[in-house]
Amino acid sequence: MYNVAVIVASDSCATNKRQDGSGVAIRETVENAGYHVVSYQILPDDRQQLANAMAEICDQHQAELILTTGGTGFSPRDVTPEATLDIVERLAPGIPEAMRQLSLSITPRAMLSRAAAGLRKSTLIVNLPGSPKAVKECLEFILPAVGHGLDILTGASQNCAR
Repeated sequence: MYNVAVIVASDSCATNKRQDGSGVAIRETVENAGYHVVSYQILPDDRQQLANAMAEICDQHQAELILTTGGTGFSPRDVTPEATLDIVERLAPGIPEAMRQLSLSITPRAMLSRAAAGLRKSTLIVNLPGSPKAVKECLEFILPAVGHGLDILTGASQNCAR
């Protein structure tokens, strides 16, 4: 299966003021789906630091999938989508649209998500919500399609048709 890098964007987790639950939820969900977690970082909500970490993973071909959690809301420190957009070469807007659609069936607050997704080299980056419950719900929803997308991105499959 594919290699996954997990990036938690959280000032409070980065300074050990709060325990990370969302990154743990990502790790558990993707490992249960057969993915291999090769990197797990907790970083502060800093646009440049987040962008640099994602770019390094992509440019060094460390993982085919980067999953971020946190930093997608309205707080002035929520900069994960901007960091993602700073480094991607192509957008994948259907993924966050699908997550928002799913989440809107659960809570109207889902419309406040600013999550982004895109491609850099042979890596897909997806911004997930900051709550462990929402992470699990969204990942379980998108992983089947994302797996097919990774097959196409990496050349493991040449055909998009069913």
